[in-house]
Amino acid sequence: MAEGFTDTPERGGHGQAGHVPVLLKEAIDFLAVRRGGTYLDATVGLGGHSYEIAKRLGAPGHLIGLDKDPAALGIAREKLVVSRSSLVVGEKADWPTVELRHTSFADFANDQRPTTYDGILADLGVSSLQFGNPARGFSFQAEGALDMRMNPQAELTAEQVVNHSDERELADVIYEFGEERRSRRIARAIVRSRPIRTTVQLADVVSAAARPMKLGQKGYDRIHPATRTFQALRIFVNRELDELRGLLEAAPRMLKPGGRVVIISFHSLEDRIVKDAFREGVKQDHYKILTKKPVTPGDEEIDRNPRSRSAKLRAAERV
Repeated sequence: MAEGFTDTPERGGHGQAGHVPVLLKEAIDFLAVRRGGTYLDATVGLGGHSYEIAKRLGAPGHLIGLDKDPAALGIAREKLVVSRSSLVVGEKADWPTVELRHTSFADFANDQRPTTYDGILADLGVSSLQFGNPARGFSFQAEGALDMRMNPQAELTAEQVVNHSDERELADVIYEFGEERRSRRIARAIVRSRPIRTTVQLADVVSAAARPMKLGQKGYDRIHPATRTFQALRIFVNRELDELRGLLEAAPRMLKPGGRVVIISFHSLEDRIVKDAFREGVKQDHYKILTKKPVTPGDEEIDRNPRSRSAKLRAAERV
């Protein structure tokens, strides 16, 4: 990756200090965890947010964590279930029941009975575990296969989309899910360069077709020309926006009165869907919105975890 460029935004940093959940304090504060309640972490990831929820829940609280990625669930299980054995006797007795499931939150929501949860949290986007493994194909910082599946058992891969979609379909995906204005030019370059097998190969093709973009009012922050294309392919392969809509549609019937839903998003497509769903919920007397404007990370958090800078948190309460 060229110096000064940023790669795909993600929902948590993962360096030597370990996983850093984004907007952790803010998310927990807005959830207003009720001791002994029932909570759903719809994107449990590496368990950072869930651990803080669990500490506040206590027994006989119940925490359910979902993730499409079995590798992430394995790490979350170590943090939330196995590590319980290392707690002192008093803490161990006061730990909630934790249930982890390998499923998408949209599929899970479809199977739920109404008025079940005191709170729902969703931290969207690609996790540090997925982003940091070149073999998963989410990043072009290192060469890897064009995979991009959050659930390795899913059928569709980014390589199939890149190499088998016609030019118009490919341009539509890049434009709709990446908000990339140069989508037709990029799609044309991709089609002419087929077959494309690796992340670096795809990034080079896109870079040759499109110049770097500038972000921010002063234009100081640059992103790699392939960033939006990679975002588009990832969202399309994992049906991320459909999954989000499914959760938001089900959330009002899943929440108890006074229950809260907190969503952390990382790009405008997600944030717009969340904002519109909450506003519609107000019109239907489902919600009271708790965040007039999205909550964003402060300078200290951005310095600690630069990839948190694009995060936006919105919250609503069931009425």
